[in-house]
Amino acid sequence: MLWDTGGVLGAGESELIAQVRGGVEEAIRESDLLLFVVDAKGGLSPIDEELAQLLRKSGKPVVLAINKIDNEKQESLATDFDSLGFTSSVSISAEHNRGIAELVAEIEKALPSPANIEDRTPIDREQVSDIGHALAIAVVGRPNVGKSSLINSILRRRRAIVTELAGTTRDAIDISYRRNGEHFIFIDTAGIRRRSAHSSSVEVFSVMRAERGIRRANLCALIIDLSNGVTAQDKRIAGLIRKARKPCIIILNKWDLIKPERGEKAAIAELVDQTRERLFFLSYAPVLIASALTRENVDRLFRLIEKIRGASRERIGTGVLNRRLRAAFASNPPRMVAGKRLKLFYAAQSSGIKDQRLAPPEFVLFVNDPRLLTDEYARYLKTQIRKTQSYTGLPIILTLRTRKT
Repeated sequence: MLWDTGGVLGAGESELIAQVRGGVEEAIRESDLLLFVVDAKGGLSPIDEELAQLLRKSGKPVVLAINKIDNEKQESLATDFDSLGFTSSVSISAEHNRGIAELVAEIEKALPSPANIEDRTPIDREQVSDIGHALAIAVVGRPNVGKSSLINSILRRRRAIVTELAGTTRDAIDISYRRNGEHFIFIDTAGIRRRSAHSSSVEVFSVMRAERGIRRANLCALIIDLSNGVTAQDKRIAGLIRKARKPCIIILNKWDLIKPERGEKAAIAELVDQTRERLFFLSYAPVLIASALTRENVDRLFRLIEKIRGASRERIGTGVLNRRLRAAFASNPPRMVAGKRLKLFYAAQSSGIKDQRLAPPEFVLFVNDPRLLTDEYARYLKTQIRKTQSYTGLPIILTLRTRKT
């Protein structure tokens, strides 16, 4: 397990620096080996010397990686760091893949064997070994809506850096979490902005990684800032989730900022209705009102996950399904397309993807011509299916196949 920490004492807000440093200190405590990366071209700095002292105090094995030595002529730059006193050091160029094999070999030599790690608990070992069996949840939303705060609230510690500075999270970060014996991976993504608003290539790649996080996830948690309401950008992000056909939970965060002194139930009902109206195309997603700051309703997230898990196991019998869909066709026939009308011969729910967690329900419809199904009529058929089984949190997938009469 590799922990990539933030750069220590770099330029930025003082609160951000303090949180980065706190994360580094936590990483030092929890790690078995420390990889200390320095900038050869920048030379030895007071920050390097301070960090070296901090790493030595930890008593953990340290490998010094002297980066940005791109060719043999620059090898002499490494001597500046001899005064740090680390016996294990490797000159590398991460950009040009120079010295990386030697660095990996040095890491392998310095790592303690599993039998010598006294303080690692059985849960820690289990987390490392069964990461492929975890339920992956992508936490997505606009910048500064509270994505990292929500994860920290769930973990009850500051694993993700949180500041008022929008865009603190630049990359999609996988965070391991175990609850009641079940393993989760939270993918903490960068806030997704409109492409026209990007100020740098870093932000462009951050958004690309966030979109990749959606594709990787078993479930998406869309975070919306209640103090701003559902914005146009929230709708765009919801569209990405729908396009990826992912199970979803909508979390209205910062409830603490607008929570009324009276009439709380009525206020919640109104907020949920407004959200559903704005995000009508994610009508299947349950809505949770919560506060990452006060932790109010945060634990209910896992009840919703369990509800979605149960829905993913539900099946509609073939007879019931065909009666429902034939009645739907009879009461509201599809419109004519190029002089032809869609005809349904038979329908069945597929067995689904066995190794996919929270797999959306898929229904195979045998018809005269799949091209005759309009988006509008597909939405109508999905609504009719949900009258039989709601499939909370799950999109419904319709797969059409041609069958001759």
